[in-house]
Amino acid sequence: MVLESAELTIKAGMEAEFEAGVRQATPLFQRARGCRGMWLERGVENPLAYRLLVRWDTVEDHNVHFRGSEDFQEWRRLVGHCFDGAPSVSHLETVLEGF
Repeated sequence: MVLESAELTIKAGMEAEFEAGVRQATPLFQRARGCRGMWLERGVENPLAYRLLVRWDTVEDHNVHFRGSEDFQEWRRLVGHCFDGAPSVSHLETVLEGF
């Protein structure tokens, strides 16, 4: 299992619209091949900074199957206009779990 971590900076004044778009897009992730859950975090020090975290079975489920889908195009339609610059995306694997 991998964790997608997308760092997103949102245009000032578009925070509520962005968050509503992510809520509306939740079913797109729920039905995506290999998607096991997603959540959105917002910066405390910088409320225009968000982190979208998505659990995937494999990197290919994200990079190939989801990003190549119509659902990805819908995701970008719902929230892409809120982005202030390109998202920074990385994939992480758990190497140690604490408590």
